[in-house]
Amino acid sequence: MIKIIVDAFGGDRSPVVNVEGTIRAINENKDLHVILTGDEEVLRKELSKHQYNIEQITILHAPDVISCDEVPTEAIRKKKESSMVVALNLLRTDNEVKGLVTIGSTGALLAGAVLRVGRIRGVKRPGFCPILPTMTGGVVAVCDSGANVDCDVLHLQQFALMGNLYMKKAFGIENPRVALLNIGTESEKGDALRKETYKALQQMDLNFVGNMESRDLLSGDYDLVVSDGFSGNVLIKSTEGTALELLKLLKKAMTKNLKSKIGALILKKEVMAIKDMMDYNNYGGAVLLGANKTIVKGHGSSKSTAVYHCIKQAYRLEKEGLRDAIAAELEKIEDNNQ
Repeated sequence: MIKIIVDAFGGDRSPVVNVEGTIRAINENKDLHVILTGDEEVLRKELSKHQYNIEQITILHAPDVISCDEVPTEAIRKKKESSMVVALNLLRTDNEVKGLVTIGSTGALLAGAVLRVGRIRGVKRPGFCPILPTMTGGVVAVCDSGANVDCDVLHLQQFALMGNLYMKKAFGIENPRVALLNIGTESEKGDALRKETYKALQQMDLNFVGNMESRDLLSGDYDLVVSDGFSGNVLIKSTEGTALELLKLLKKAMTKNLKSKIGALILKKEVMAIKDMMDYNNYGGAVLLGANKTIVKGHGSSKSTAVYHCIKQAYRLEKEGLRDAIAAELEKIEDNNQ
């Protein structure tokens, strides 16, 4: 039985979507046990609306909630009875609990993960690694996407190593194409950090394909993009924002007059397929690569479908042994450098 904690509060639609996503996940996977942290009375009321195997869900009472406008380190320290802190403490102390899923405060999660759960031995800094759909029907990952604003070459090398293993384990990509986010594709482009990192990635046992410009993120030419957290976060949010605005523009054009409405009706199936492809709820969340246990962070505005996919991510990564694979690879590198 694989045990995963779900922080059932903190998101915009919590706890309804957390419970719905959990029910769907356990009903599909009989070897999955979910521990819900949050207000027990509220959670039991939500659970009563569904049919499920009661042996697959446990509730851990946590009456407080950490909001996104609180100072992360202070919230983690002071709100000891919050759903997130209770979840992090259990993740740290119980060896049978393998992972955590939350759609709560990103800052509080990062602070709690580093201070309470810790890092895999050898990892300098954990990095968030979300995925996006590509124009060729696949996915592309970006690491880091917000956990580390300032990075050095070693940090980016480790993001490449961990992200490479993630794409292999989670998506079955045998030889992921790894790129470095930069302002141009030429090897000499970029600041000192990018130039040094380019050379360092060339020396690693990776399928490094060079620099990538931000406009090519969804092209399908790359499987993993390596970046510092500041640039990666801007890349992800600008890409998602552009996609959402284009969908709004498309909807406006298709409802402009009778002629466009008829065209929209004819193309309804194709348009809905595009909408589904660009919907982040269908892709789960960002894995915090390098943490001592599996941690998946979903959007604060996630629907139940996104929570379900986040739980499936954590479940699948435990099945595939990603954490152990990262630890083994770092240990091998350390031994070779001695």
